[in-house]
Amino acid sequence: MPSTQPSDQTLIDAAKAGDRNALEALLQRYQGSVWRFGMKMCKDPEDAKDILQETLIAATRTLPGFRGKSAVSTWLYTIARSFCIKRHRKGKLEPDRVDSMEDGPVMELHAVPDAKLGPEEQVAGRQVSDLLEDAIGQLAPMYREVLLLRDVEGLSAPEVAQVLGLSTEAVKSRLHRARVAVRQRVAPALGTLVEPPRSGCPDVLTLLSRHLEGELRPEACEEIERHLESCPRCTGECDSLRRTLALCRTVPIPVVPKDVQDSVRDALAKVLRSEA
Repeated sequence: MPSTQPSDQTLIDAAKAGDRNALEALLQRYQGSVWRFGMKMCKDPEDAKDILQETLIAATRTLPGFRGKSAVSTWLYTIARSFCIKRHRKGKLEPDRVDSMEDGPVMELHAVPDAKLGPEEQVAGRQVSDLLEDAIGQLAPMYREVLLLRDVEGLSAPEVAQVLGLSTEAVKSRLHRARVAVRQRVAPALGTLVEPPRSGCPDVLTLLSRHLEGELRPEACEEIERHLESCPRCTGECDSLRRTLALCRTVPIPVVPKDVQDSVRDALAKVLRSEA
């Protein structure tokens, strides 16, 4: 059945015409995703609340100039990301320079115990979800934001590039490293051992990630397929990466806590009254 929900463009047109209910509906549609992005980038509910509030206020103020050249989600993540950077600049434990987010390893890896799936699927699923969340959280910020936007939020690589002000090629390069790092930590819970590369085996994880982004020629894909037919280890590696990415796509959009919603709503109301 066709959706009965108004499209983003319908809400935008109504909001620009002064319909505050349409504006509220548009912002409410995306507030959970912005909250999730803020929580995973800042790891602090108070910072995430401020980012959500500042993002929605900025969106309200700049909506008249929004021309729809990008998706609403891309527009909002661009705003949210700018406030995340400001938080990093101001944080006591964060470097003063934004470009210093480029420094450091992809992930600070710790010893990962062999995760044994318990008898209850719910327990096992929770275990894997917790491990995935921990793995994403341990990524360096420059890799975490790429993986969040591409594999969790579902933006295309060009859309991620637009949000981050990078080339699509740079986004894909970071994405491949982030995917491999997260898979390394999650793999034991998926029943896959993290083994060192074998002599003669290609880097199948990076190659698979590149294939998913449409970067490999057909001949290269055929060569990899031939290798996988004769190498159970690499087949298992690829399977674990596919399963890891599937888990990323199922990360739920959280319900924004009521006190946060109330605070954001009050702040927006003040802005609207002041600009009326």
